[in-house]
Amino acid sequence: QVQLVESGGGLVQPGGSLRLSCAASGSMFSRSATGWYRQAPGKQRELVAILTNSGNSNYAESVKGRFTISRDNDKNTVYLQMNSLKPEDTAVYYCNLKFLSLNYWGQGTQVTVSS
Repeated sequence: QVQLVESGGGLVQPGGSLRLSCAASGSMFSRSATGWYRQAPGKQRELVAILTNSGNSNYAESVKGRFTISRDNDKNTVYLQMNSLKPEDTAVYYCNLKFLSLNYWGQGTQVTVSS
């Protein structure tokens, strides 16, 4: 069983930055694909960014050039650096880990972008 614990969310003004972290338990982290998703009120959960164990990344068009996903396999942790934040980035952000047919989610962390 894998547990994912997110941290780093909070309230930030437009144009500000936040870094989210997601620490994973277990031994499969380095062999897994990792990702960040978000869900705004009244909307479906959407992909923000993914980073495979081979180093390939992909981003939603809305965050390209502003967000960066990275990982530290020694610390079993995936990060999401968010710059130039906009009010439309407000959502609960979820960490995701995929290994073969296994799919794990964190509990979510709230990000609010408001002046």
